[in-house]
Amino acid sequence: MSPSQPLNRAHLTPSDRKLLGRSARTRVPRGAHATWHLDPADRNPLAILQLQALTREPSLVPIRYGRMAATPFTFYRGAAAVMAADLAEFPHTGLEVQLCGDAHLLNFGGFGSPERELIFDVNDFDETTPGPFEWDLKRLVVSLEVAARSRGCSDAERSSVLAQAVHQYTVAMGEFAGMCTLDIWYSKLDRDALAARWGAKASADALKSLRRSAAKAETKDRLKALSQLTHVVDGELRFRDDPPLLVPIEALFSESDAWDVEDMLRTALRSYRRTLAGDKRHLLSNYRYVHLARKVVGVGSVGTRCWVALFIGRDEQDPLFLQVKQAEASVLEPFAGASTFANHGQRVVEGQRLMQAASDVLLGWQRTTGVDGVTRDFYMRQLWDWKASADVDRMSGELLGIYGQMCAWTLARAHARSGDPIAIAAYLGSGKAMGTALTEYAGGYADQNERDHRTLTDAIASGVIAADTSG
Repeated sequence: MSPSQPLNRAHLTPSDRKLLGRSARTRVPRGAHATWHLDPADRNPLAILQLQALTREPSLVPIRYGRMAATPFTFYRGAAAVMAADLAEFPHTGLEVQLCGDAHLLNFGGFGSPERELIFDVNDFDETTPGPFEWDLKRLVVSLEVAARSRGCSDAERSSVLAQAVHQYTVAMGEFAGMCTLDIWYSKLDRDALAARWGAKASADALKSLRRSAAKAETKDRLKALSQLTHVVDGELRFRDDPPLLVPIEALFSESDAWDVEDMLRTALRSYRRTLAGDKRHLLSNYRYVHLARKVVGVGSVGTRCWVALFIGRDEQDPLFLQVKQAEASVLEPFAGASTFANHGQRVVEGQRLMQAASDVLLGWQRTTGVDGVTRDFYMRQLWDWKASADVDRMSGELLGIYGQMCAWTLARAHARSGDPIAIAAYLGSGKAMGTALTEYAGGYADQNERDHRTLTDAIASGVIAADTSG
């Protein structure tokens, strides 16, 4: 299945679709999802990470390793490829959806919709591709277990957080199974929906924390980027030089190469414009290009080519920041099948549009050949258009439980848009069996993640892998 080739449910009745879901229990009983065990001789997480490094900017790869080595949670964030290989070793339901591909809890968050509402949704799609729904669900549930351990939560607290998340995914999928297709499509988590679902259950402290995060998100916009990322040089706005995290183009290349890169950017922008709707092309035409810089982002993405381009509209207080981010093959593709899209930037964009309730109005893709002669795919979007991210290090067990439910509901909504909610709901049933299984799985995989993290830190300590913790 792909966004352009959806699962054809038009010829199946709801009863047939329920039967489809229940029959999947024969292939993969729900209790089977508890299983986590692979022969250590069959796993080599460092080899997977080093293979990814081959296509990345060599000078930035040590930063990636340094960020992953910080804690078991940061390792988990960067190890989507490792978990993809592990998930593929076990039978799956065959109930396909458009996967996020890296559905850990920090790949959800708040951002501004085109209607200028703050909404909560999935917000990272680098690894998106079609595949079995449970791969995303497992990735999310394990991330909650790893995060709860990092917060020092008790066994009982961790079990409660995980049970709440799986229960919420199950309940939400059941609700979507009973809804009309357009109603699923229009469903979203905005302030009103969040208050209606969790406001009455949350403590005053939890509500205060959520409101504080929402208020902070609305200040993280293009004007804040203007003040934090740029300064005036010879009367013109320019990106600051803050290596290695933010480096202007002229600090990376010789003058002639910098001109070549900027010329390629202008060519790429013309290609990118063609992927936008007509009204968005008109919007973009009101801005002139000013400057370009390389920016290091995230954990798993470090080392891929990521640029930020600055444009100016009516004056210097009317900036537009576009993130130009490299798109490689999804880490799931060796196991779920190659993308139907020839351009991986398009794969990311189409997956995002399919899964999100609302997407950035300037989301598009392009392909360009660099000064090194290598052709790469990219996708483009606004850099900061309001942004709320979970602060796991400050979350109480209660708040982590609520946040896990928000992520689970959102993931179920995204899956219901692209997959068959009736079949998935029928497979899940009450969710009790799945909840018990995934709680056990999360504990086992979190243990494995800690061993993998130690493998990385030992390799760094022995000099086998070079890491830079300054970024």
